[in-house]
Amino acid sequence: MANILVVDDEHGIRDLLSEILNDEGHNVELAENAAEAREARLRSRPDLVLLDIWMPDTDGVSLLKEWASAGALTMPVIMMSGHATIDTAVEATRIGAHSFLEKPITLQKLLKAVEQALTRNAARKPTAVPGVPISADPGRTPAVEFMDNVPGQSVPAASALGPQSQQTFDLDKPLREARDGFEKAYFEFHLAQEGGSMTRVAEQTGLERTHLYRKLKQLGVELGKGKRA
Repeated sequence: MANILVVDDEHGIRDLLSEILNDEGHNVELAENAAEAREARLRSRPDLVLLDIWMPDTDGVSLLKEWASAGALTMPVIMMSGHATIDTAVEATRIGAHSFLEKPITLQKLLKAVEQALTRNAARKPTAVPGVPISADPGRTPAVEFMDNVPGQSVPAASALGPQSQQTFDLDKPLREARDGFEKAYFEFHLAQEGGSMTRVAEQTGLERTHLYRKLKQLGVELGKGKRA
């Protein structure tokens, strides 16, 4: 999925956003002030930044302006605040912020804003063309992808592809054990298909998100299994 940097001086908000975004399959790094945010941006080159406006050392709008003037605004930034005025939100957008979220942030608004920002960011990146290398982004490990029908290219073993849509089950078991085995494989397959996104798995399987959490815990399904590196 994506590398997301969350910048907020409130510990509880950092933990909450981190938990939600991790459940969606994203890699999350946390910073509690502008100084840590600067270091994290240089170190991990995030795909998206969630930036609080009111912070003790340097406010979020000033940090956004700093990145923009230095040509470092290479990723979408979503501003967050519970006290900002409309003028502040307009100014942040004018500087280069992708969008603005008002606290307290609802789950639905957060996931929608993150998805829109990442979609826009992906559209700005160069598209791979067979036989034409793309310049690597400094500090990132290049991803290895497999394409169909390319002579001489190795294809990963089935075990490396994660859960498969067709599997064999041992039916010579009590009903409950056989059913649990099927359900575990079913959810692991959909988690892998959706890159660990609990929201998409809930939509795909027709379960309410809270019930889905309980079901996965009951079956012993590891949520981290479906997350993309």
